[in-house]
Amino acid sequence: MKTMTRLLAALSAAALTLSLTACGGADSAASGSTAESTATAENASATHIYVLTAAEDHGWTGSVATFAKEKVEELNAAGPYTAEVITSASASEQITKVEDILAQGTENIAIVIQPMDDTVQSAIQQVIDAEVPYVAFDRIIDSVSASAVSNVKGDNTGIGAGSAAYFVSLGMQPGDKVYVYEGDTSSVTTLRNQGFTDYLTGKLEFDGAAIDPALQWTEEDLASITYSGAMNWSRSTTKESFESLMGDSANTDIRWIYAEDDELSMGVFEALAGGGIDEATKEAFLANAPAITGCGGLGEMYDVIRGESYADIASRFSGVCSVTYSPAMIQTAIQDMVDYLDGKPVEQDHVIACENVVADNVEEYPSF
Repeated sequence: MKTMTRLLAALSAAALTLSLTACGGADSAASGSTAESTATAENASATHIYVLTAAEDHGWTGSVATFAKEKVEELNAAGPYTAEVITSASASEQITKVEDILAQGTENIAIVIQPMDDTVQSAIQQVIDAEVPYVAFDRIIDSVSASAVSNVKGDNTGIGAGSAAYFVSLGMQPGDKVYVYEGDTSSVTTLRNQGFTDYLTGKLEFDGAAIDPALQWTEEDLASITYSGAMNWSRSTTKESFESLMGDSANTDIRWIYAEDDELSMGVFEALAGGGIDEATKEAFLANAPAITGCGGLGEMYDVIRGESYADIASRFSGVCSVTYSPAMIQTAIQDMVDYLDGKPVEQDHVIACENVVADNVEEYPSF
């Protein structure tokens, strides 16, 4: 009898071990996980949340995984849900990892995904077909967005509006020369351009307020805005572009520089600090007390705003601003999934409003 009892106990323990392994997701080394599940017997049947992001390497995109891991650690410590972060270096790798997750079983799982690009649509459609709840973050793929629990994104038009509002607050007048450093050729850049001009023409508000009608721009005024073309979010490309721009002395009177990312703004500061622009040209440009905006929350840009970096150059500017578009928004996306699993209402089109970060409030905002 004792032998039979021991055998039944051993079989029960083995069954429990198999159950926990199934609920805990793929092995970290095999799946690319950056945070392991902490499933226990008490929550073995609770939903496991897979958070799929780009690789944690550098820049805004890489920082998404860093903030995701912070939130995942919090969830694993608090329960009842377990979670892990799975990173990918390419869209094809991300598609494979989604397929691997689904192949392990689709019960008691949920997915939060930052799609690498629009080709990930095929994998997301598989998630939808498997009736697995998912939240999309940052890159929203329109063809599948209606099936998401929530589509969490920053306000790209708000970035443009915030930059325009900042310039107007510093005295920008209709028809003033503006130079826009564009990110790429995607809808992100289109929306950031649109937000800038829509604010100036009175079509869009920022922070609950519209432009003073006396300062509104006409369509003819908008012709004074020059667009750089795609910088591909590259600091070095922007640096070279600004050096070339300043190679024509007629451009030294440009006062308003709207950079659509903090990396692009830093390219301008690096150009002004380097040797690619002659000193007389730099002096002519800085004598006009230019202003510059970026966005994203880059720590180096916040250091400039604080006056701790490029201080001799930045002090000659009438203003330096970064509009919020933080990679920490991934934590909101994860929380939306938790709220959904808890049975709470979740906003499907979840746009996170922008705010302008300047010297007076920079300490209130996290950077990366």
